[in-house]
Amino acid sequence: MSMELEDFREATAGDLLVLASLHREEIDAEKLAELKRLGFPDALAFRLQSEFGQQALSLLSNALGELPEPPDAALIDELAADYASIYLNNSYGAFPAESVWIDEDSLTMQEPMFQIRDWYRKHGLAVPDWRARSDDHLVHQLEFISHLLREGGENSLADVARFSDEHLLRWIVDFARRVASRCDTPLYAGLVSVTAAYVDELRDVLALILEEPRPTCEEIDERMRPKVEVAVAAPQAYVPGTAPSW
Repeated sequence: MSMELEDFREATAGDLLVLASLHREEIDAEKLAELKRLGFPDALAFRLQSEFGQQALSLLSNALGELPEPPDAALIDELAADYASIYLNNSYGAFPAESVWIDEDSLTMQEPMFQIRDWYRKHGLAVPDWRARSDDHLVHQLEFISHLLREGGENSLADVARFSDEHLLRWIVDFARRVASRCDTPLYAGLVSVTAAYVDELRDVLALILEEPRPTCEEIDERMRPKVEVAVAAPQAYVPGTAPSW
């Protein structure tokens, strides 16, 4: 493996952990100061190139740049209320967990959660409290992809691609667009947009590295569709006298 690829793994893994941390807890005054000090989101190692990515970066950068220094109590309260509406009480109808977006009844903790739990188990991982934050939550999925990138090994990048296709990329863009259209603060609109653009463009790069095109949405849906097993009756032994015979 070349050093260039190792650097790519490490850099993107680090970016994803930063993004996960911003979705995990409220963005308070201390975290705002740290983001400004780091020059976020320009500090992200992986540079977004798509139109969607550039718009997301601009939205988040402007949101941070326009905040007063130091932020006043009213702003911190507004950010806290927005965080609660997105991540805690689902006021915007955009909960950050896969089951809600994939399940026919939009319920939490459904089949996608158990599929993802199997992924974690195969890599020796488990979430600390699935009742508080389910396995299919955005935070855990970002952290898991980061883990795969740092894990190395022959198949780890292929695992990142497959996991992203079958799970995070099936819903994160819809989640980001809904949050951005309904939330009250440009900061969270920018954060969810940057996160969605990041994982989407990361998948494009993986397609180039792996030399395999990204599957279409239809192909992924077909792959993830539950297989229906048709029971076939076992042939019965012929008993003389019970049916016509030669």
